Amino acid sequence: MDVNRSCKPQCHALGPTVSVLSSFERKTRSNDLMSKTVASSRTRHMVEVALVAVAVVFAFAPLRPASIEAWYSTSIYPHVERALTPLSNGVPFAILDLLLVGLAVAVIVILSRAARDAWRRRTWRRLLTTLAHFLAGAAAIYILFLLLWGFNYRRVPMPQRLEIDRTAPTSDQVVELGLMAVGQMNSLYAAAHEGTAPPEWQDATLRSAFADVQRVLAEAPPVEPGRLKHSLLGLYFRWTGVDGMVNPFGLEVIANPDLLPFERPFVAAHEWGHLAGYANEAEANFVGWLTCVRAAPRHQYSAWFYLYWQISGEVNGQERARLNAALAEGPRRDINAVIARLRRDEIPALQHASWQVYDKYLKANRVESGLRSYGEVVTLLLRARFDPGWTPVRRGARPSSSSAP
Repeated sequence: MDVNRSCKPQCHALGPTVSVLSSFERKTRSNDLMSKTVASSRTRHMVEVALVAVAVVFAFAPLRPASIEAWYSTSIYPHVERALTPLSNGVPFAILDLLLVGLAVAVIVILSRAARDAWRRRTWRRLLTTLAHFLAGAAAIYILFLLLWGFNYRRVPMPQRLEIDRTAPTSDQVVELGLMAVGQMNSLYAAAHEGTAPPEWQDATLRSAFADVQRVLAEAPPVEPGRLKHSLLGLYFRWTGVDGMVNPFGLEVIANPDLLPFERPFVAAHEWGHLAGYANEAEANFVGWLTCVRAAPRHQYSAWFYLYWQISGEVNGQERARLNAALAEGPRRDINAVIARLRRDEIPALQHASWQVYDKYLKANRVESGLRSYGEVVTLLLRARFDPGWTPVRRGARPSSSSAP
């Protein structure tokens, strides 16, 4: 009895003690969780600030082109490309489509939740915080862009790596080059339109020519050619007259689905020039043109067709009439076919706006001439010193006795 009586007070005493301890433990765990949340939030904030800071430094720091050329364009980047492009070639659809759709969905969902929360709580804090996260996300994407491909905009320019005539080409020289293009188109037309060709990225002749051009232009591991893919952007390409682009986050080639067969080799080789690390449009045109003129007749025709098209857009009306008068019937039909393709679906206002945006993009990436860089390939072809076979002579290399193509 005594034991039972003595036990009851003890049992009653234990109840409140356990309750206090449990409450204390819950508060401790809650405080620990809150501390971890605050610490995690601070860490995230520091990471986001660091991302923005690094992006700003990368955007405005005066990085030396020679350094970019040495440690990135001819060292790190080719290995990145040789890892990513074969993977993207194995995927039959555009990886860019997945990235764009995923990004769009994520932005819409996150913004919708933030806006709903801001409306419910009558405060803009959540929405402003979300926008700050987006800024950090944009900084991360920009850094990734630079690391995967974008630093190639900062490499040594082509005129500084080649033997170049410092005098500007005359209008007569431009017209003569245009007449050369017309003559080549006339002579190559029949052979270029015979039979069927394999896909460009599987064409052994074109691949070999591309590898040869890479060896001529730089001491760097050769990169992998990309297959021409269709994309959800195809309709946009039709509206704006875009022939193709490189997805810098997957190092894959996206092409206009309406390209005519004789256009495809040069467009492919041009985009391969971008994959080889030549981000400047004139330099990609230069690489693409040199690649095609070293390959089969159908590829050569594509190169000369492009050059004629480029020159005809730069000369005056009288000079253009002179070029057109020299065209044979076959090339003339091809020119009209391209004009019809471009006019069929173009939306002039959207086309103008698109190219203005791209002009600003190029200038933001230190291509000072912007859209004019496309036409600079003509000047490059006329000023560069060539060994036979349209082989450009690099600075420091010993040119052969003949500098004519």
